[in-house]
Amino acid sequence: MGEQSMPRQRRVAASETSEINTSINLQDPQYYFNRETSWLEFNNRVLHEAFDPRTPLLERLKFLAIFSANLDEYFMVRVAALKQQIAAEVTKLSADGLTAAEQLQRIGERLRPIVAKQHRHFEQAIRPLLAEHGIYLLDYIDLNQEQRAYLQQYFEEQIFPILTPLAIDPGHPFPYISNLSLSLAVVVKDPVTGEEFFARVKIPQLLPRFLELPANVGLQPGNRPAVWTGVPVEQVIAHNLEALFPGMNIQEYYPFRVTRDGDLALAEDEADDLMQAVEQELRKRRLGGSVVRLEVHSEMPVSMREVIQQELELTEADVYAIEGMLSLRNLFTLAGLAVPELRDPPWSPVLPPRLRRHLDHKREGSRSEELDLFAEIRKHDVLLHHPYHSFSGTVQRFINQAAHDPDVLAIKMTLYRTSGDSPIVKALIAAAENGKQVAVLVELKARFDEENNINWARQLESAGVHVVYGLVGLKTHTKVILVVRREEQCIRRYVHIGTGNYNPKTARLYTDIGLLSCRPELGADLTDLFNYLTGYSRQQVYRRLLVAPVNLRDRFLALIQREANHARQGRHARIVAKMNALIDPPIIAALYEASQAGVQIDLIVRGMCCLRPGLAGVSENIRVISIVGRFLEHSRVFYFHNQGEEEVYIGSADWMTRNLDRRVEAVVRVEDAAIAKDLEEMLGIMLADNRHAWELQPDGHYVQRRPAPGETEQSAQNLLMELAK
Repeated sequence: MGEQSMPRQRRVAASETSEINTSINLQDPQYYFNRETSWLEFNNRVLHEAFDPRTPLLERLKFLAIFSANLDEYFMVRVAALKQQIAAEVTKLSADGLTAAEQLQRIGERLRPIVAKQHRHFEQAIRPLLAEHGIYLLDYIDLNQEQRAYLQQYFEEQIFPILTPLAIDPGHPFPYISNLSLSLAVVVKDPVTGEEFFARVKIPQLLPRFLELPANVGLQPGNRPAVWTGVPVEQVIAHNLEALFPGMNIQEYYPFRVTRDGDLALAEDEADDLMQAVEQELRKRRLGGSVVRLEVHSEMPVSMREVIQQELELTEADVYAIEGMLSLRNLFTLAGLAVPELRDPPWSPVLPPRLRRHLDHKREGSRSEELDLFAEIRKHDVLLHHPYHSFSGTVQRFINQAAHDPDVLAIKMTLYRTSGDSPIVKALIAAAENGKQVAVLVELKARFDEENNINWARQLESAGVHVVYGLVGLKTHTKVILVVRREEQCIRRYVHIGTGNYNPKTARLYTDIGLLSCRPELGADLTDLFNYLTGYSRQQVYRRLLVAPVNLRDRFLALIQREANHARQGRHARIVAKMNALIDPPIIAALYEASQAGVQIDLIVRGMCCLRPGLAGVSENIRVISIVGRFLEHSRVFYFHNQGEEEVYIGSADWMTRNLDRRVEAVVRVEDAAIAKDLEEMLGIMLADNRHAWELQPDGHYVQRRPAPGETEQSAQNLLMELAK
């Protein structure tokens, strides 16, 4: 990888740091960032896109929604796990030396000002900007009489029949509050006795969060119709509470929302039927675990807040007071409005160059019968880079052709996540109906996709597909397909090895790498891997694949160590690694040692990074950037200079302990020299980004890059779209 790919920081020569300082304990907590607060920094970078005026307005709205949705899941999983540790009196410290209680305290201290900033920005900046473009999210009190009349009629006909007011008194215990549900806390007064009563009204989740007003309602003569006008549904209900409590005086009402523990607790080794065990846990999740967060409107009186807090068994630290509208994740609805000038320019994925040249450079959606993927793969390996390259025109086509090709004998693949109307699953069912041997590992434990995967597993099984559910104690996270085909008196195996899920929807939103190949060693390796997944095997040796939890950790450590050895001998040494998260302490310690030896290391880590770069004597040769832009950076690519004999790997694993030790993952070296160079160029483009890239500082903060005076703004994602064309 050329010098032009290097960031602007000073490069330290190998001779300056060739000796490791043995007095430094690389396991010392001071050399590690906390993973929980590191994730908060990532979500803060997501939120920044909503503040950046360079981001189109509806995309800014989208990032506000993503921030909130991310935060919901964070509380359901990560915060819930910390609370469980405290309840179980777990004494184990995090890598940075904190107890679970200390981590929760730091989360609150860091998160509260960020959440306040988010809501303030939405109310004071985004809503006025939306109004300037004819998108009016109005408060009920700002409606004119005609608009109120319309909504009152809508309430009476569409909302009132499904509402259930729940009294709270000695005869009516505090009701169950479901996960992520929005509610109104209401105080009513009996005009006869003067007594006040407390009640809860749930906002049914089957109702639209925003009630749209017809374009002609409330329109003044001569006014142009708005693009969209609507009101939060909870405000419409709140202003019609008299219908729910006839004869009572409505004293006050305030919205609130709860978040519950959403993780599954599976005793896999005790489960006779994994699907049944997952279904039982899903039923528990629908009811919800313990409450981990309470969001209330900031104007809710302390007395009312304390009642809810006490009933939900929460402390003050679990309560988040919000100024403005609760649950901004629902802004996805408005972010999807069809206003092209307020959105990113449309992008249509194209075919990779090695396939496109055989279709006269036609775009996705053209006639594709003439493209024989198997013939093209026999000529050369094919690199796929989604969403720049078409998923439907490559991966989906690969499976479809295999399903209907009379020479294909068997199809095997892993499914971690897929879409709700998956064309992939439909193709697998068609393959089984066509008499082919089809085996699919459906990972039932894919978090928050468990129910979807159970439904697919049942459909596949009913079509005659051999379905397995993974290994006890391990999630199967690898992304691989194996197609076995009879050709000219021999059997040939075709493979797809990727970094992303087989989901055509997320393939248009996430950046992922895939490799199509028919190299015999890869086919043999995937055969062994599927035998391990579907049968009984203690396979320890693979020809080309790096497989977790078998040999992946040891091989990555060896590759890092090899670069360190080159540096100690005065040779140029270089590592570039792109991933979603860097958490694993042994990998981080190995990178520190490589840095001490003089290896130049650039890490592109989208989310959590527990490594501290730029520390004298430890990590001054390590630079870390994070890219947060239009597409979610999801690909994993690993480059090692190896004294000029460069090696590039792609695969499904991040450098996290769970990926290396508790998941089935597959990483493969790219052996096609031209493809390896393409991946090196891609890494170089990302390292040169000065639009969406953030540099991690030694103190844990991130600083967004800006073009220097006279320098052109360069977005890696935009450039990769241009190159794909």
